Amino acid sequence: AAVLIPVIANPTGATVLMTRRSDSLASHTGQIAFPGGRLDPGETAVEAALREAFEEVALDPALVEVLGVGDAYETGTGFLVTPVVGWLTETPATRAAPEEVAEVFEAPWDFLMDPANHRRDSYDREGEPRRWFWAMTHEERYIWGVTAGIVRALRARLYGEEPEADQAAAEDAA
Repeated sequence: AAVLIPVIANPTGATVLMTRRSDSLASHTGQIAFPGGRLDPGETAVEAALREAFEEVALDPALVEVLGVGDAYETGTGFLVTPVVGWLTETPATRAAPEEVAEVFEAPWDFLMDPANHRRDSYDREGEPRRWFWAMTHEERYIWGVTAGIVRALRARLYGEEPEADQAAAEDAA
């Protein structure tokens, strides 16, 4: 699978376009996600991420400058999700595909990249070991699991884990 991380240049600081998945889906209903999905046969991660963003939120691929491809993120269920980072010079017109997406919104880059907003959460399922995952809450939105894990991995790749990384992240998004 592949997801697009659309980073948008805004006068008040960069934002990241995200979605809330439709409540009518069979799985992962209502979860916060990046636009994305499975690769079609013969498709690259970049092609799939751009196609899925167009299908889910009507994001015109011509508006996206692909900056790079992140390391594949392995989910708890064994899927490999490749993040594709894209740059947009302004907030695009979007339209949620109601069968897949309930809401399209932007989260501030500075918020997502600030490790003070990242925490470890867990849940228990009967008969299974406790599952731990990354999470962050922006406004009323609970960003967790794969989406939060991809955010953490992107932050580590861009800024590292050194103490100076916090300063670099704060300066970068402006």
